Amino acid sequence: MPRLEGKRAVIIGAAGKGNLGQVLARRFAAERAQVTVAGRHQDVLAELAAEIGGHAVTADITRTEDNEALAEAALARMGGIDIAVNCTGWGLLVPFLDTTRDELERMTRLQFIGPFEFFQSMLRRMADGGSIVQVSSATARIMMDDHAAYMGTKAGMDHVIRCIANEFGTRGIRANSVSPGFTASPMTGRAARNDAVVGAFAREYPLGRVGTLEDTAEAITWLCTDACFLTGENLQVNGGLTLRRNPTNAEIAEAVRAAKAARAAAQ
Repeated sequence: MPRLEGKRAVIIGAAGKGNLGQVLARRFAAERAQVTVAGRHQDVLAELAAEIGGHAVTADITRTEDNEALAEAALARMGGIDIAVNCTGWGLLVPFLDTTRDELERMTRLQFIGPFEFFQSMLRRMADGGSIVQVSSATARIMMDDHAAYMGTKAGMDHVIRCIANEFGTRGIRANSVSPGFTASPMTGRAARNDAVVGAFAREYPLGRVGTLEDTAEAITWLCTDACFLTGENLQVNGGLTLRRNPTNAEIAEAVRAAKAARAAAQ
């Protein structure tokens, strides 16, 4: 039986080919939800919307007016909003002392101010009994070299989600976040295509493998079903990574070096 039949969902961060937002939109549509997808690239969004029978709205989460326009468009096209999910993010990898003011401001706009305002816009119009989900990261809880700005903004939004859950619980609205670990995706790019890098991460996972976008999408889908009695929580969807740690930059570099040496020796 479809788990989201009759639900009206907004997913922002769905304009990247093959990214989490796109995987999630397809999953929601398969579960019979109406879906409005949003992001910065209209051509990609239009293609996805046509595929799933949904709606496409061009929106930049860092712009207050775009978040408001997105919420209004979703309300007009679907007749209401039951689910809102933020899948946006930017993987800035810079040492703490080398992080510039421009990088810090961009990261804050994209991963804290923007999501904060996105959920404000959605919650002003959301039906009672709805659900919101913020895509966070395992690095909001455990260390990752050279990710201070990324980690800080993700952790900040985790606490905002708890505040939303507390404030909107009387309306039956649930608010949660999910924290994947290292995942093969457009954001992780070349690193996810390097077996040595993936292996360095996988060794830290109790389940023995890194996550997939489908793993994260399934967790988000469950959080948005009526069967889920969970709010104010940060769901660690990372195969147990947060029981251990991320590999250090030095360990990743050594794994890559060893793999190259092994290939050279085999020739």
